[in-house]
Amino acid sequence: MTLAEVLAVVAVLISGLTLWNSWSERSDSKAVKTAEAERASARAATLVLIVADRGERALSLKPAAAEQSVQSQTITFPTPLGAAPAQTTGEPRIEAGWFEGALKKAREAAGLPDNSRGDEQLPVVIRTRFLVDGEPHDDVALYDIGYTISGRLLAGHNVKLRGLSLVSRLNDVDAQTKLDARWKRLLPSR
Repeated sequence: MTLAEVLAVVAVLISGLTLWNSWSERSDSKAVKTAEAERASARAATLVLIVADRGERALSLKPAAAEQSVQSQTITFPTPLGAAPAQTTGEPRIEAGWFEGALKKAREAAGLPDNSRGDEQLPVVIRTRFLVDGEPHDDVALYDIGYTISGRLLAGHNVKLRGLSLVSRLNDVDAQTKLDARWKRLLPSR
């Protein structure tokens, strides 16, 4: 074999290795991009509600992710409260008037003080229908509504809403059972 033939073989080997390296990098890059897209899609399909605007009597809600759009919600209260579920369409919110009377009665029956010593918690299940990139998704989660209550001699009790906190995700089948169990832990009866 001559020197020219040896150099030609070495050049072919180098070209082959370069081609393999380039193909390998493209495959790795595609795999990374695919994995990132799957993670982003999973994050977008996971709804977390946050308070967009807080008033004393109502909390306006919005999704934490900008690409999500809430279509409708059903807010379910603990069974012992006797408050009917509240439904919203297009404007997610929680209003104190939906549960205030029932909450006052439950607190009185439990012998709780007239005034809060910080934020109290009212567990609720929020079922949300929302869109991500035009695709509909459903979410069922247990949240705590933060509130304070203050007693007034002549005007009665006043409930002020403070915020919203995600407790856990639920499946729709056992949502009411878990809600009632949390209510029982937070507000034990006499």
